[in-house]
Parts: sequence; structure tokens; C-alpha cells
Amino acid sequence: MADSGEGPRIEVTIAAPVETVWQALRDPRLIRRWHGWDFDGLDEEVQSIYLTGVTEDATAHVLEVGGSDRFSLHSSGEGTVVRLTRAPIGTFPEWDAYYDDITEGWYTFLHQLRFGLERHGLAERRTVFIEGTLEEPGVLVDALGLREVATLPPGSPYKAETAAGGELSGQVWASSPYQLLLTVEQFGDGLAVLAQQPHAAHRPEGGVLAVLTTYGLDDPAFTKVESRWTAWWERHRVVPDDDVIDPGTPPA
Repeated sequence: MADSGEGPRIEVTIAAPVETVWQALRDPRLIRRWHGWDFDGLDEEVQSIYLTGVTEDATAHVLEVGGSDRFSLHSSGEGTVVRLTRAPIGTFPEWDAYYDDITEGWYTFLHQLRFGLERHGLAERRTVFIEGTLEEPGVLVDALGLREVATLPPGSPYKAETAAGGELSGQVWASSPYQLLLTVEQFGDGLAVLAQQPHAAHRPEGGVLAVLTTYGLDDPAFTKVESRWTAWWERHRVVPDDDVIDPGTPPA
């Protein structure tokens, strides 16, 4: 991740032709196979971000979304460089409080795009999503038992026993000051995004986020992954006040 005069710049190089990557950014049926995670509003989110009110130049392979953030695709010897340049903070003051969150989100999404294309040709996926605050203040990778893995450079193989999902193995896909992305053999050659969310006015205690992307798992295997991780999270998260069920007045 680099900083330009305009705003933060994020670049990934994808081992695929420019036209293939461009199609992955323009076809909503393909976007939903790499962007974010599964939830009921995913199709609407894809439409809102990538298709509504965007400016595109299909010849130059340039796409501007939300009137601010700019994708540009560049052919290279290794495939396609995808460059995302953010508009400077202050362009939309009402979103300034979430500026860093959005930047981190783009980092996640671009690496999900790269992974989905390179490793699976944008095949269908299933995901597990976790977000909130750890009950014991700390770093998500530490709580999961992945502190040593987080010190490895991208491309390094790893094998670790995690607190949530048992043994995981694969390679370090990417890392940043706030994120660790790991390929996971046990997810059907899937991807784990483990992120630390910084302290902010809307999140004074900070937070954590995990996106687990799986491929080709049958229902029992996927349910096992989902159950292990959500059970661990339920034991270690802060329960928000609006999650607490009011038992009401006890019967007389």
C-alpha cells in the first residue's frame, strides 16, 4: 500500500490478462464471487458500489466509483496491475470518520479479487464472517494463536494450530499493518482475512474482523468450519447491548 498525492494507493498484480480482470470488475455475477462476504444484501451492495453512478472508460480500463475512488488496470509482464487510488480525505466530509475503514476494505477486496481469479477462476464460494470486539483486549491473530505466522513474509508456507479452527496450513497471501491474509488448505484452498480495526469515534474500543472464504466444501464440511469459528467467537466477543435478550418480567 502506497501513499500518493491524491490519497492512499493500493496495488495488486494479478496473474491474468487485463480483459479478464476488467470483466471481473464489471460483471455483477462475477463481482459477487470475490467482493466481501455472503449476506442477504450482497447483490445490492455490488450494484451500489460498482455499477450505480460510476464513470468508466472500457478502452483505457479505468473505473471511478462513488465519484471518488479510481481503479486503473495496467498490463505487465506478470499479468495485470490493479491500481486503486483513493480520493483525498475531505472529499466527502460526511464519510471522513470511515475513511480508514474504507481504505482497509479496499485492501481486502483487491486481494480477494486476486485470490479468486488466480486460484479458482472466480468459482462460487461460501464464506464465514465475524466482526466485533474481543472480550479480552488484544490482537485477533494473537488470540487465534497465529502470532508467529503473522511475522512471516508473503509467500511463506505455514502450519499452525489455531484456537478457533484446529490446524490450518497454507501460505501467507498478503499482509499489512492491520491485516493478515492466509491461504487455507482446510477451506478447500480458501482464504482467511484476519483484520484489526483501528480505534475510531464510531468504534472507540477498536475491533476485529475475519472473512473466511471456502471453495468446494460439501455441506457437512462447511458447517464444521462455520460452527468451529462462530463458537469460538461467541466465547471471546463482547456482546453488544442490543444483542442481549431482555428476559422480561418473571412470572408471578
